Amino acid sequence: MRRVDQVIPSLTARDAIGAHTLALTEALRARGIPSDIYYGTCTDDVADRARPLSSLGRASRDRWLLYQASIGSPVFDVVAGRPEVTLVNYHNITPAELLQWWEPAVAYEVGVGRAQLGRLAAQCHLAIADSAFNERELTALGYRHTAVSSLLIDTAPAPPDPALARRLAEARADGSPDFLFVGKVSPHKAQHDLVKMLSVYRRLYHPGARLHLVGSALGTTYGPALEAFVAELGLTRAVSVTGSITAGELEAYYRGCDVFVCASEHEGFCVPLIEAMAHGLPVVAYASSAVPETVGEAGLLLDAKSPLRMAATVQRVVTDARLRSALVDLGRDRAAAFSLEHARRHFVDLVARAIAVEAA
Repeated sequence: MRRVDQVIPSLTARDAIGAHTLALTEALRARGIPSDIYYGTCTDDVADRARPLSSLGRASRDRWLLYQASIGSPVFDVVAGRPEVTLVNYHNITPAELLQWWEPAVAYEVGVGRAQLGRLAAQCHLAIADSAFNERELTALGYRHTAVSSLLIDTAPAPPDPALARRLAEARADGSPDFLFVGKVSPHKAQHDLVKMLSVYRRLYHPGARLHLVGSALGTTYGPALEAFVAELGLTRAVSVTGSITAGELEAYYRGCDVFVCASEHEGFCVPLIEAMAHGLPVVAYASSAVPETVGEAGLLLDAKSPLRMAATVQRVVTDARLRSALVDLGRDRAAAFSLEHARRHFVDLVARAIAVEAA
């Protein structure tokens, strides 16, 4: 029986790609396709669900390798040098120019990743992108057989952290709104533009408004600069940069905030947009890269992100009950289109069809 083993540079359950990889392994096995995960590095919490790349063993005619591509890695060289049929699951690689001035080490890694991705095109049997935006990048790099299948996202609600939920509720008792963004603290995510928006919003609409920036730092330079910028604007008490948090704390933020705001310069998919909509949190976002594709008609998308324009748009969502209700309903419907059940079935169908074509 044909195996489809996944190879990933770094595996962690708290990361969207890691969670996708773990869920995909279960989905393949449920369809009768044997599958294991082989990693370059792995966090302790999922070490029992995968194997180190060093244990991949000899090549086998009965095995395909599915490479999870998102950054440059020595793991690539192992995959590229093996004779098995290769599949690629592409999650986007941030353009190096968006990182190089702030995080040159990370910019180097993504530059290597883009070069590696191009080198796999000739030997790739099928490349599956998680958005049409990413599929166009694959086509431009010379991939001949491509398809689109969204990330496997589990949006089922988790129990919220009670202490954080209580603090958020107490802070909102005076009617002041809370805004949320979830994503790596990185220059291409443009958290600084959200801070600018908040500064304008507090001056024009509500001086008690708050912004919560959830996510760990991608590098070492941008994060401290962001916190210094917050302090310079006098917003230290109004902006929280949380770092990595628990699932319960994230649930509390999704339930306890008023608007999900996104000013990112580049997204290949953006899982938090789907999570926000699934939680009934209205979305206001800058319409860059794959963001319009992910949000569809379910959020307010801006073709420019001046602080004044974004603040005014956010205020409309906060104050217009009819608009807010419509966005909540549209968002839940949009999130349902990316349901875990549907994504599992579609992705495995693509793999199964590729196996059937090769066998014929």
